[in-house]
Amino acid sequence: MQKTIKSVRGMHDYLPEELQLWNYIENIIKEILNSYCYLEIRLPIVEKTEIFQRAIGNITDIIEKEMYSFQDRKGNNITLRPEGTVGCVRAIIQNNLAHKNNKFWYFGPMFRYERPQKGRYRQFYQFGAEVFGLDYSEIDLEIMILTSRIWKVLGIDKDIKLEINSIGSQNDRIKYKKELIFFLKQYESLLDDDSKRRLYTNPLRILDSKNEDIKKILKKAPLLYNYLDKKSKNYFKTLCTMLNDCGIQYYHNKFLIRGLDYYNSTVFEWRSNQLGAQDAICAGGRYNFFLDNKGIKKISGIGFAIGMERLILLAQNSNIFFPDQRGIDIYIIFIGDSNKRYAIALSEEIHDVYPKLKVFTDFSNCTLAKKITHAVNFPSHIAILIGDDEVKRGLFLVKDLKYNKQYYIFKNEILIKINSFF
Repeated sequence: MQKTIKSVRGMHDYLPEELQLWNYIENIIKEILNSYCYLEIRLPIVEKTEIFQRAIGNITDIIEKEMYSFQDRKGNNITLRPEGTVGCVRAIIQNNLAHKNNKFWYFGPMFRYERPQKGRYRQFYQFGAEVFGLDYSEIDLEIMILTSRIWKVLGIDKDIKLEINSIGSQNDRIKYKKELIFFLKQYESLLDDDSKRRLYTNPLRILDSKNEDIKKILKKAPLLYNYLDKKSKNYFKTLCTMLNDCGIQYYHNKFLIRGLDYYNSTVFEWRSNQLGAQDAICAGGRYNFFLDNKGIKKISGIGFAIGMERLILLAQNSNIFFPDQRGIDIYIIFIGDSNKRYAIALSEEIHDVYPKLKVFTDFSNCTLAKKITHAVNFPSHIAILIGDDEVKRGLFLVKDLKYNKQYYIFKNEILIKINSFF
């Protein structure tokens, strides 16, 4: 029995019909990012494994379980990027861009070996944006205003809510870790294997546990927010005040930590109750990196990532109307092989004069009736018919399929007349 060829589990094809909505949403996000003066940067899909280990943290799910890592032919350890921030920071340091520009955005596939389910795949697409070297709360505010604008323009702002928290400085977290370990040791026998292993290496990761029994224990745990110093708390309070002044609603989720070690200070997530378990559409926060070859160069920033698959699901579930971008503007039909050259020439002339119009030339061997049916079903706005009789008379037959009318137009006037149909 012949096996069916299938894609790798958790990695999907995105078909033309789906991509109509994808492209529409992508273009809106790009336009908004550009309007806030973020510059596009394109990053490699693979990076050296060590930069993820150093930045994300060895005792995290991403490093321990989820990365696609391998050795190349020279024995170098290489990883398919599981997220975009680390590669973007590497690019900024390597190309010495931080002193020239502060704001960047990128888009592309990320890879994590997770259990596939709705809204979570092993290859997934993200929009990411980063702001470097501007360590004040107004930039945090701008990030949240920018993402809020995206939801408003897409018409999904009523289905998505902002959650924010502060995880303070490294010193704040060192003090808190001692208290958290002291608390969790009382329940050590009830912890799962992952949590027991992390208890003395990276206890903050236990706060990200998906185990329902551990979640119940954590409800009694001390809160990190209560261990923040005055500077961290004032920074966060200033941000909250500005969010209130700008009319951006938020929920202070004191349990929000984020799963990557490089975060500090502000962390946030935009969540929706329309998607089930995978409810985070956009997430990010502030961070500090020490990533150059000598391990001494510091770069700080704030960034976010939008999960495109989840955003598409939310847009579909919210029944938001999106312009139908399918269809063809001009469908060219020729009758008889001798008239093929006229059809090709006309198509190229239209592309020269009207480069934004979508023009399709039907080269099939179908009957005229079937070709017209195809033109209607695409759907097409107008169809231009080229036959022996039309060529002899120096005319083209133009069918306005949208309004069910037809016209004979002289060949030398067709390019001018086309404009009247659009």
